Amino acid sequence: MNSPTRVLVCDDQPLIRTGFATIIGAQPDLEVVAECGDGRAAVELSRRLLPDVVVMDIRMPLLDGIAATRELAGAGVTNPIKVLVVTTFNLDEYVYDALRAGASGFLLKDAPPTQLLNGIRTVASGSALLAPEVTRQLVGRYAERIRPIDIPPDDTPLTPRELEVLRLLAAGLSNTEIAAKLIISQETVKTFVSRILTKLALRDRVQAVVYAYRYGLVS
Repeated sequence: MNSPTRVLVCDDQPLIRTGFATIIGAQPDLEVVAECGDGRAAVELSRRLLPDVVVMDIRMPLLDGIAATRELAGAGVTNPIKVLVVTTFNLDEYVYDALRAGASGFLLKDAPPTQLLNGIRTVASGSALLAPEVTRQLVGRYAERIRPIDIPPDDTPLTPRELEVLRLLAAGLSNTEIAAKLIISQETVKTFVSRILTKLALRDRVQAVVYAYRYGLVS
């Protein structure tokens, strides 16, 4: 039997934190190894306990979730820990920053329990939790905050077809939708995505979307 996925829950609201921990702990394949109420504690506990996934709030005292995520999963971190950010969509304007900081995905605080559980499992498996509809609503919403960096076409290691797939991915299309649009199989799309991540040294689809916006491949 596989060991359960070890989860650290960090939220400064005790009721939400306890609720998350209760829901997660009730699953046979998930285990809550610690709870905390601020980003500094999340970083310290994560480095000591090495959880598989940190469920991270954004607005917290001492150290906010973005800064904590950067310390745990940002560029240059030797052994990054997967972070699943939870946020209040209508109030929080920091999700893009969280993705750039290294988060593997995010959920809304009012998401049903099944989405939280599936999100943890998705992130733990090495995939990114960035649903197509959320890409359109959220990353697109904050695209104006990103200052694109123009790069000469010759400088990109991607083929024209890979660039096309990256643009569609960043526009919020799922693998199925990309396959239908380009008239190729879903397996071929998966292969293209894998090549894109490898060539650009990106960890997951979340980083690929951020990269595409950052370098002006989509607008």
